[in-house]
Amino acid sequence: MSDVQKREVWRRWKEGQSLSDIARALGKVPGSIHHVVAANGGYVPAERKRAAGALTLADREEISRGLARGESFRQIAVRLGRPPSTVSREVGRHGGRERYRAAQADARAWGNARRPKPCLLQRDAELCEVVAARLAEDWSPEQISGWLKAAYPEREEMRVSHETIYRSLFIQARGVLAKELTAHLRRRRTMRRSKKASTADQQRGQIRDAVSIRQRPAEAEDRAVPGHWEGDLIAGAKNTHVATLVERHSRFVALVKVRGKDTVSVVSALARQARRLPDGLMKSLTWDRGTELADHQVFTVATDVQVYFCDPKSPWQRGSNENTNGLLRQYLPKGTDVSAYCQAELDQIALKLNTRPRKTLGFQTPADRLAAIVASTG
Repeated sequence: MSDVQKREVWRRWKEGQSLSDIARALGKVPGSIHHVVAANGGYVPAERKRAAGALTLADREEISRGLARGESFRQIAVRLGRPPSTVSREVGRHGGRERYRAAQADARAWGNARRPKPCLLQRDAELCEVVAARLAEDWSPEQISGWLKAAYPEREEMRVSHETIYRSLFIQARGVLAKELTAHLRRRRTMRRSKKASTADQQRGQIRDAVSIRQRPAEAEDRAVPGHWEGDLIAGAKNTHVATLVERHSRFVALVKVRGKDTVSVVSALARQARRLPDGLMKSLTWDRGTELADHQVFTVATDVQVYFCDPKSPWQRGSNENTNGLLRQYLPKGTDVSAYCQAELDQIALKLNTRPRKTLGFQTPADRLAAIVASTG
């Protein structure tokens, strides 16, 4: 693939186009596009520029013509405004007087000019070891970055951005973090995707007597008061599902085993979970337009918890829950038969999430935040 084609690949990738779309546009197979993109971990490479003092192709053409006329290095250097030693070294590096060719010399010099700079984790073994250890404990790069600032407040050298960690994971040519550590990321991607990459809209059914999220109390919107939850189902293999609940104030997570996706199974399981919570800790529940909560009124009667529904095709209105579902894919990957998990095992997965620091909580854990809520209310 030519340099021009590679630049076009990166331009389209940055715009959020898929590998297949790029391949069709360039008349290539998707595998060849993947090879180019994956080699740099999905990160658009920085544009290379020639150093201000470096010889240009035009300079080398002048050297080549001067050699053909039998001129000395000094004569050529005077015409170029360069020291004679610069011309002498240039010719010596690229074949001598008899074999020097401007185009070949310029291409070779451009290739030899690559000087990969060691990244931060390469330069600091202690920092690299700490980052690798936390990744192995299922911490996200952003959590690690925030935690380092709190754990080492007096040591500026123990700072690393989450993007640097991702780069060190995704660009394996750096040889810093083991490729196996990518398995501990909540999303099993090995390449960085553009923020412009789109996702398919999901179709949702109609819910009878659904109360719109727009009628939800203001205290639920600003997260100032605990007790307002968001919920959803995550799907597994063989049409299996697990219900997920997230408390908006603390981001505390609860996983609920359900027998099926039908509304009777889901509503009864959610009602049991609501009764497991301390009194007053569930005041409302916000759900998407999935028909699994068609019997929402039964749930409200059983628990005295009002259910509110998002607008169609608006998953962002349950942002905390959507984010949590992404986190859970680290433990319940797509294609997993989630019916094999008992409630105790699901509770253990939730415990892992609830004891991991969260950036949105100032790197406190959801468990600590919820414990403080319960303690303050007696």
